[in-house]
Amino acid sequence: MKRTDGITGLNAPASREARRYPRYNVNMRVAVQVFRDGVVESLWGRSNEVGQDGMSATLTGELQPGEVATLEFTLPATVIATKLRAVVRYRSGFRHGFEFLTLAEGQRETIQRALQIAEEEA
Repeated sequence: MKRTDGITGLNAPASREARRYPRYNVNMRVAVQVFRDGVVESLWGRSNEVGQDGMSATLTGELQPGEVATLEFTLPATVIATKLRAVVRYRSGFRHGFEFLTLAEGQRETIQRALQIAEEEA
């Protein structure tokens, strides 16, 4: 995986702030569920980049900034799917930026380990 720090254009929201953690290019499937109007809506898509605290993904539908969704994905170099809650921070068309919410310690460690492996391979 390649780091995407400091890249502008398609990899960045319009008002990009300094990131707390580096992001890495990752191409993996992401399943998304959001609860709207009393119904669970399921979407899927592909991740564009992942960091310790969030990710971006292009989805089959649109979510609105501020909506909370459940994301499920399997990181490279792992075999167990990670399922967590995230808030939509930005949207541009079908591309969405998510910030992870309340990661369990095991989830945080899994993400850190996968990104550490990615950085060593870069």
